Amino acid sequence: MPKNKIEIFYFSGTGNTLLITKAIKDVFEKHNINVILTKMEKTNPKEINKQHIIGLAFPVAMQGTFPLVWNFVRKLPNTKGTEIFMVDTLKEFSGGIVGPLKRLLKNKGYKTIGAKEILMPGNLLRRNINPEKDNKVIDKGIQKAKEYANAIIKKKAKWHRLPFLSDFLSLVSRSKRPWKLLRRLYPLVVDRKKCVKCGICARLCPVDNIEMADYPLHKDKCQYCMRCISFCNEKAISINNKNYSAYKAVPLKAMLKP
Repeated sequence: MPKNKIEIFYFSGTGNTLLITKAIKDVFEKHNINVILTKMEKTNPKEINKQHIIGLAFPVAMQGTFPLVWNFVRKLPNTKGTEIFMVDTLKEFSGGIVGPLKRLLKNKGYKTIGAKEILMPGNLLRRNINPEKDNKVIDKGIQKAKEYANAIIKKKAKWHRLPFLSDFLSLVSRSKRPWKLLRRLYPLVVDRKKCVKCGICARLCPVDNIEMADYPLHKDKCQYCMRCISFCNEKAISINNKNYSAYKAVPLKAMLKP
């Protein structure tokens, strides 16, 4: 790999993807490769530097990924050979992201140099948290991320594409209707007795779905990244008034960094 600057645009809900992205960054920097980490939600994709090697890092959702990520990729500028790689984090399986994303990027002129999916602890609708078990999964995930980064450096990383089925599965996460149904079935609820109106949830929300009035008000744009639930110190936000466990992979300050 040439000593170009690498910029990794990442989206992380409860910190899994951020951990993996930092592990990849550490390996690159040990090889004297300059790496910039940039939040997707803080970036205009049309303004990326096409002279850099581009990385995309994000969680899997609905067997694909979040609308925020799809929108970011759709708005990337066309190019002639800019190298790009991806990594996603998931609990079990995807099926609707690796192949469709490759096709979308190749149609824009990118050179797809590697794709990797890494198992991490789940963070949606968990009934209990087992830190010991989660830490084992995290450690394995970080090791796989480091191996992947070394494969990219050695030009041995692969980005396979399975057509038809993966393209069909990607339609679920790329459509608005499933997300609307999810919001209807699993509404976010604020316990006003617990809420201290600190505004952290509103600051963390990547799609500006939370408005601070007397109490946090959730609008109709939620993508269920789980940030507001996981990082609420008072555990004042729940799904459907049910006490699901709040998993987070990193401390709050890591998510608040620009």
